[in-house]
Amino acid sequence: MAYFLMRCLHHPDQDAQRDKLRADHRGWVGSGGQGLVSVLIGAALQNENGAANGNFGILQAKTSQDARRFAEGDPFALAGIVRLIEITPLPDGFQAGRITEPMSPLLDL
Repeated sequence: MAYFLMRCLHHPDQDAQRDKLRADHRGWVGSGGQGLVSVLIGAALQNENGAANGNFGILQAKTSQDARRFAEGDPFALAGIVRLIEITPLPDGFQAGRITEPMSPLLDL
C-alpha cells in the first residue's frame, strides 16, 4: 500500500453542475470509489477570491493507477467538471496514522 495526494482542478464556472452532483460525489468519496482506495482526508479547493475550483484528497491505494482510477471515476470527473487530475506519491515517512477519522473505510492490508 502507498499514499498519494490527489488534486483535481475544475473548469471555471461549474458551481451549478457541482451542486447538482455533490451528493453523488460525496457517495463516491465515502465508498472509496466502491473500495478502490481509502480516502483518509479531503476537501474542496478555492481560488484567491474564494470561488470553488477543485478538490484534494489523501488516498491510500495499492497503486498510483488505482488512485487515478478513483479520481477519474468521480462523478465530477465523469461529468466533465474536472480539467486536471494530479496524483503525487507521498514519501514513505508519511504519518497516515495521525489521521484518526478517515472519510472512507480503510483498505485491507
